[in-house]
Amino acid sequence: MTNRKEPGARRRWRLHIPHVYAMLFTILIIAALATWVVTPGAYDRVEGPGGRMVVDPNSFHVVERSPVGFFGLFRAVHKGMVQSADIIFFIFIVGAAFSVINATGAIEAGIEAAARKLRGSERLAIPILVILFSLGGAIFGMAEETLAFVPVIVPFMLALGFDSMTAAGIVLGGANAGFSAAFMNPFTVGVAQGIAELPLFSGMGLRLAAYASFVLVTAGYIYWYAGRVKANPLVSPTYAEDRAKEKDLGLDQSRTFEPRHKLVFLVVAASIAMLIYGVIKLGWYITEIAGLFLAMGVIGGLAGRLTPDKIAEEFVKGAKELTYGALLVGLARSLLVVLSDGHIMDTLLHSMATAIGGLPSLLTAWGMYAVQCLLDFVVPSGSGQAAVSMPIMAPLADLVGVTRQTAVLALQFGDGISNIYSPTSGYFMAGLALAGVTWPKWLRWVAPLIAMQYVLGLTFMTIAQLIHYGPF
Repeated sequence: MTNRKEPGARRRWRLHIPHVYAMLFTILIIAALATWVVTPGAYDRVEGPGGRMVVDPNSFHVVERSPVGFFGLFRAVHKGMVQSADIIFFIFIVGAAFSVINATGAIEAGIEAAARKLRGSERLAIPILVILFSLGGAIFGMAEETLAFVPVIVPFMLALGFDSMTAAGIVLGGANAGFSAAFMNPFTVGVAQGIAELPLFSGMGLRLAAYASFVLVTAGYIYWYAGRVKANPLVSPTYAEDRAKEKDLGLDQSRTFEPRHKLVFLVVAASIAMLIYGVIKLGWYITEIAGLFLAMGVIGGLAGRLTPDKIAEEFVKGAKELTYGALLVGLARSLLVVLSDGHIMDTLLHSMATAIGGLPSLLTAWGMYAVQCLLDFVVPSGSGQAAVSMPIMAPLADLVGVTRQTAVLALQFGDGISNIYSPTSGYFMAGLALAGVTWPKWLRWVAPLIAMQYVLGLTFMTIAQLIHYGPF
């Protein structure tokens, strides 16, 4: 006997988002096919401010076609993995180190103690943490560095009665709100202003207003969502996964904060303090941070009275659990490999710049914003995007009545906003993996926030054009 649908009954439609690996590989195929039909071209690179190699905006020329064939497509995946090996192994090491720390029981005991102190005012932690991470993004260009904090914030939010989505939003969304509307980010504002020959960190007033707006919207969205989860945990898209995490972490059990736990926390706190000092004062990046957290895992494990064998077991376990996200970083990088090997990345940039060159000044400002948004999918590095686009956008701005400061603002917003939803953003996908949140669930959750940020970006681009945002 077959089940028949009642007349007039409504079929529930649900958007199907393909597996992110399948989606990325489909994009790779399309990019490879494009190398056979799109006219290959290149800009000459010259030395710009600070010795950085930038494009000569008047040097675009057609080059010999170098299409990416069937086997070349698969070679590009390996090349992408190799080129992003620093981030891939960084993810493995951070995840492994925190797996060792988790095994000591210190995080569960410490979180339980902190949660007891915040009982009744749990949501106050959200705006405070969002502001702290946003300052890291706005001042220091914090991006990959946020990954080290994800394994700490996730269990903390679970203990406060929230979910993994809230934790990922605080770390990734908070830092990126500051990064997108930064007032001092040396990797976007600093590089772009240097190439555009603007005074370093000039135009601070409007940038501070943009920063405050982005952070307010981001903190408000996460605060509202966390309140819903607190009232009804079943509304969380990660409800089932979080219950399993709580069991694994022992958050459903009462634990005593023992002296050995305090010692482990001292190791973790010292490591985070060293991380901040190393990034700000010593110029540390992926390699140094990975080494720091590897040392933290070993020393913290010994402080928590784990045997060397147990430390090794937990290290392997933690790395294994992050294979999905780590390999995704390399797959995302493969897109840049295909476009570069096929000599069509500069062609795409040239075509976008030409398309907006003849528009009225306000529409050109909006067009610059749109171009930077699109460009970020193929050049996810902020400083890299500035290096390839600003030598073209700065002189274009002079010709069409847009200030160079406004062109830099377009770079900021266009590069930053997509960093927390684009599957080609390596550190972001790694952050989701560390938080245990799948990309499709995150995309559904973050879509309203992203829409609000794009509107904010367009609003500030309009204000910048109307007030002739300067200098020059």
